[in-house]
Amino acid sequence: MVGIERRGALLVFGSAAVWSFGGAIARYLSVTDSWTAIFWRSVCAALFLLGFMLWREGRAGTLQLFRSMGWAGVAVGVCFATASTCFVVALGYTTVANILLMQAGAPLFAALAGAVLFRERIGLATWLAIAAVIAGVGIMVSNSVAGRVSPVGDGLALLMSVAVAGATVLTRRHAQVGMMPAVFLGTVIAATVGGTMAGQLQVSPADAALLFVFGALNLGLGMALFVTGVRLLPAALAALIGTVEPVLGPVWVWLVHGEVPGNRTLVGGGVVILALVLHLAWQFRLRDERVNFPPVD
Repeated sequence: MVGIERRGALLVFGSAAVWSFGGAIARYLSVTDSWTAIFWRSVCAALFLLGFMLWREGRAGTLQLFRSMGWAGVAVGVCFATASTCFVVALGYTTVANILLMQAGAPLFAALAGAVLFRERIGLATWLAIAAVIAGVGIMVSNSVAGRVSPVGDGLALLMSVAVAGATVLTRRHAQVGMMPAVFLGTVIAATVGGTMAGQLQVSPADAALLFVFGALNLGLGMALFVTGVRLLPAALAALIGTVEPVLGPVWVWLVHGEVPGNRTLVGGGVVILALVLHLAWQFRLRDERVNFPPVD
């Protein structure tokens, strides 16, 4: 069981690492219409996910996955569609710093939802780690948080965080259900909404190439890794690991675009990473002890 959870932790970490490249990729885009970007990003992600399922499961296996995902899969798809759409649209209304602060609340929402809806026990160590992560992200963005509140932008960022938490809890709760079709459905929903709202869908060849990477690899691959790994972990722990994304994001922007992060960004990121490493080490040590020294009846 411990080995399975460690594999789940690596997969969720991998998804967060893949997603963290989003900011660096988006800086290269010249598309000004957010809905156009959402449409093409979602289409590319959908094609990637469908191709991945057909390659791994075959045509018959892929159809069976869709038949067996049920209403839980539909709900997860709606959550992912909401989160990916809200993220892109929110960038047009509020600062990245405000979005990151809202994103840091996802582990808290996941823990609360798991405890209230499914009676998933959350230990004191996890609550402390959640508090440390939120504090760390707060330090990261303390220099750039907008003093003026944008009801639309900050509301969308909050909705994004709640949607990610909902997808995490539902995927963990229905661990027996393969959720790859669910994330495919989420990208189709997002593409439909984006295509309906976009002023025009035509993009330059350079933007088309970037949107393919932005969609297929950044969004699609990240989703595939996430729904595969989150089934193997408690929801709150999976959401905690996911906060690596806003920590790594500024690093890639620094390396790719030469934007040197400030001291507070480095300090806050260090707090988040330290909290995650210590918490994971503690959790896996406890599980190792339970395996090696089972309780005596």
